[in-house]
Amino acid sequence: MSQTKDSDTGGLPSLTGARRIVIKIGSALLVDPVKAAPRMAWLEGMAEDIASLRARGTDVIVVSSGAIALARRSLKLTQKKLRLEEKQAAAAVGQIRLAQAWSEVLALQGLTAAQMLLTPDDTEDRRRYLNARATLTTLTGLGCIPVINENDSVATAEIRFGDNDRLAARVAEMVQADQLILLSDIDGLYTGDPKRDPTARHIPVVESMTAEIDAMGGEPPPGYSSGGMRTKLVAARIATSAGCAMAIALGHVEHPLRALERGAPCTWFLPNPEGRTARKRWIGGSLQPAGVLVVDAGAARALTRGKSLLPAGVKSIEGAFERGDPVEVRNEENAVLARGLSAYSSADAAIIIGHQSTEFEVLLGWRGRDEVIHRDDLVLL
Repeated sequence: MSQTKDSDTGGLPSLTGARRIVIKIGSALLVDPVKAAPRMAWLEGMAEDIASLRARGTDVIVVSSGAIALARRSLKLTQKKLRLEEKQAAAAVGQIRLAQAWSEVLALQGLTAAQMLLTPDDTEDRRRYLNARATLTTLTGLGCIPVINENDSVATAEIRFGDNDRLAARVAEMVQADQLILLSDIDGLYTGDPKRDPTARHIPVVESMTAEIDAMGGEPPPGYSSGGMRTKLVAARIATSAGCAMAIALGHVEHPLRALERGAPCTWFLPNPEGRTARKRWIGGSLQPAGVLVVDAGAARALTRGKSLLPAGVKSIEGAFERGDPVEVRNEENAVLARGLSAYSSADAAIIIGHQSTEFEVLLGWRGRDEVIHRDDLVLL
């Protein structure tokens, strides 16, 4: 199978069929460089596009740059290159303005914006990953539009994503998004730099990530530079490996999502069909269980129908484990049914097993998840 397609665009992913979409927006699209202010008219169009997706039942998560760019002038940080501590100060000031801009334009569409700031540790550490994912899932379930940015005000050079392309890919992976849309100043991937090479060809479809495709991103930027085609290709590898399709599309148009939906030129990176099953294989075969949950017959039947495991169906617990640790699920005859990642520590799970979710807050003093193992974190054996 070829890795690219130059003209055949049949059977490509469609925004209309997506259950969950992550949209990444860079500073150059969002911030007017002359006024050092948000491009409110453009943002209002983007909010209308998001509202159209929400009206069809699609979950939408936005990864938005722009905090540092919005604060540089007011802080008199007009030099081209900023020190890390200056970037952190600008991010602290600009993030308020960025969140306010998103809140205003989404409110015009009857939508509620929610701000989340993430660092790489939030996507790498298992417990923090589960916390972030649970928050995002809850927010989208409540109809909110999470607006995410890197937590630049506290991140050091050594622990930064370095660009929001990679952050967006990690978020898409975290929430099991169907599509990741990177809005850019270019309408996709070319065989070379179209600004320098007049023979460079636009590539509408990339079927799989290869060394040849990676080379089209050019040389890696020095240090912790952000942006550029190379970081977009890194994002594509992350997203497609997780079973998520990704598009690089032109953002410098009114209603860019509407334009994409109507067939505007872009590059689609097709998802690895094994992406999501790979995670399930990892859960099912590569983890050493830290404990055991013994379930009743009703819970065992529910698992075979693709349901999550609820505490009400758990009869007993063996071993000591923390939230996010792998556990084994067995029936009362001691046969292994499944493996999964526990949403509760063994101490907390021992308190709520056999009980309904409405009782959790009284029993624990706080309200946790309804499931002890969510179906996305569970593999039948």
